[in-house]
Amino acid sequence: MKKNKIKDTGVEVTELSFGTSSLGSMPDTYGYEVPQQRAQEVLKRFFQGPVNMLDTSRNYAMGESEKRIGTAIKENGGWPEKFVLSTKIDRNMDTLVLDKKRTRESVEESLRTLNVDSVDVLFLHDPEYVKDINDVTKKDGALDELFKIKEEGLAKAVGLAMGRIDIMFPILKKWDFDVIINHNRYTLLNREAGEMYSYAHSKNISIFNAAPYAGGVLAKGPNNFKKITYQDATEEKLAPVREIEKICKKYNVEMGAAALQFSMKDKRITSTICGVTSVQSIEKNISWAETDIPQEFWNEVLKLPYSSKDPESERVYTPG
Repeated sequence: MKKNKIKDTGVEVTELSFGTSSLGSMPDTYGYEVPQQRAQEVLKRFFQGPVNMLDTSRNYAMGESEKRIGTAIKENGGWPEKFVLSTKIDRNMDTLVLDKKRTRESVEESLRTLNVDSVDVLFLHDPEYVKDINDVTKKDGALDELFKIKEEGLAKAVGLAMGRIDIMFPILKKWDFDVIINHNRYTLLNREAGEMYSYAHSKNISIFNAAPYAGGVLAKGPNNFKKITYQDATEEKLAPVREIEKICKKYNVEMGAAALQFSMKDKRITSTICGVTSVQSIEKNISWAETDIPQEFWNEVLKLPYSSKDPESERVYTPG
């Protein structure tokens, strides 16, 4: 699988990556549970490639995601060579504080839980949910500490991972990040991140585009999954998905393949992150990435209207 470089860090990631929020089991968000044994089977399969990057977070499933990955790393005899491990600095979930002190605590917790001495990529995560964003952006705050952690060699690349563009874009313009993650905002249904992605690309900041399936509906279909970006969707909101589905049926293209390759075809995007919760989902994502889709399909599907509004503006956020 093709690999792309993250700036000048020496880290190279495959154009498809796997995310692990759902792997930790987050039924409130995703609507289903993932047992421990199944998670270990998924991680064992991941270690076989060809996808080389795994992304997690200190707070995914309240720490369970990192815990499960740490178990798999230990059983594997260590993190595999030439694979890329990515995790995130997270706020204290009780106090919602994300300051310099919490940044250091978070990375120490991650390294201990993951059973590693360092990570390849480290993000500051979800500042839109913190108690005081000034703790993140001020001099000697969380972001300063993030870059210090990189200088110490605990991470090869550092970045910003979040959703809300109105908060993310201004921060992006003030810091020399290696990489960013944004989710749900560059899909067949939504292009809110488009301008920000163009800016990041112009500054040689690598882009990980997460959640190309809009939370699952573009993979499972509107008859099987009536949620968009983790929110229950009315028939009116599902209508754009059904229009995409019609074109997919016309050209005999699986909608999941179209949604994934829409992101992977974009030259600005370094890697596309898809959540995986079963061995079958790993195989399906790899198959979708390799599917041959005719240009006539793209000519038609890209004429469909799309939203540029925040797709999670009405979301009631729960961390579980």
